[in-house]
Formats: sequence, structure tokens, C-alpha cells
Amino acid sequence: MKISPPLLPILRSRLQGELLARILLHPEHEYSLTDLASELGASHTAVLREVTRLVDGGILSDRRVGRARLVSARQDTPLTGPLTDLMMVTFGPVPVLTAALSDVPGVRHAFVYGSWAARYEGEPGALPRDVDVLVVGDPDADEIFDAGEEASRRLKREVNIHRVTEAAWAGNTDDPFLTSVRERPLVELNLRQENV
Repeated sequence: MKISPPLLPILRSRLQGELLARILLHPEHEYSLTDLASELGASHTAVLREVTRLVDGGILSDRRVGRARLVSARQDTPLTGPLTDLMMVTFGPVPVLTAALSDVPGVRHAFVYGSWAARYEGEPGALPRDVDVLVVGDPDADEIFDAGEEASRRLKREVNIHRVTEAAWAGNTDDPFLTSVRERPLVELNLRQENV
């Protein structure tokens, strides 16, 4: 039996939340089912099932180009605005932070940790008030700050970014902060995959 995601328990699954966030937060894009399955780490069948429900429900639109089925957010329904806002404050950190950090030179890896990552991974609890991000690499501090500020504005909550070097992250240090981060849920951002 699937459990509703703690980030937004009215949804059926985390995949449904990830799919809605990916498409609604990037309304200018069309996605193939194959690309969505790859980006979300889900099976083509699971993505097809969710997309079909959302198209039938009038939330997404689709069209065929050859053998490919392309989907996008519908802009002609009163559901789009409120649902997009809801996705932004619940499942938005992954796509928003991925976009914000993808173009920052020196970022080798990035992870969301803390209460948001715990809810994303299924731990029950209240909706987090902030989002904690660990950036691994040697990016410029001002660029990371600017990326965090932009993400905070879009997500409508504080984004706290902590930087560590690759050596510190890879090493077996006795750093209590890194030990604590490693012991709790981590959501890795796939920075090379982002195309916006």
C-alpha cells in the first residue's frame, strides 16, 4: 500500500508531486514521457499512468509528435495558478534549487538536508519552514548567496545554504555538522540534468 507523501498528504504518491512540480514549475516546456521517467527516476509505465490521470483531469495537456507523447501544463484552467503555488511550496525545492545551482561555477554536488529532506523521504511531520542545502565544491560565496536568495523568493521560505569543500565532504572527518548531515535523509540535486 502506498503512503501519501508527508510534504502534501492530499497527493497519492511522491511521484505525483514530483511530476506536477516538474511540469507546473516549468510551464514553458513540453516533456516527453521518456524524459520525465528519466528525470524523476520512475518507470515509463508509472509516469504514463500519472500523466494520463492528470490529462484526463484537465491539469495537463498532451500532444503527439510522431511516436512521442509530449505533455505540458495547461494554462487555460483556473486550477493552474493555485496548484502551481501549492507545488512550489511543497515539492518545489528540487526543481527550483536544481535550476538555481546548475549554472554556478564550482558547485560539484548539492543536497537538500534537514526537515524538508526528511518529509520528502517519507518521515511524518509538519511542513518545513525552511530548506537547508549543502553545496559541495568551491563556488563563489556571492553567487551561492544570490542563488539562495532567488530560491527563497520563489519558494516563499528561507533557503539556508552551507558550503563545504570536496575534500571535507569526501573525508572521514570528525566534523559534527557533516556527521549529522550524513546520518539523516539527503536529497541529491541532479545538477547536470537541469536544462532551464
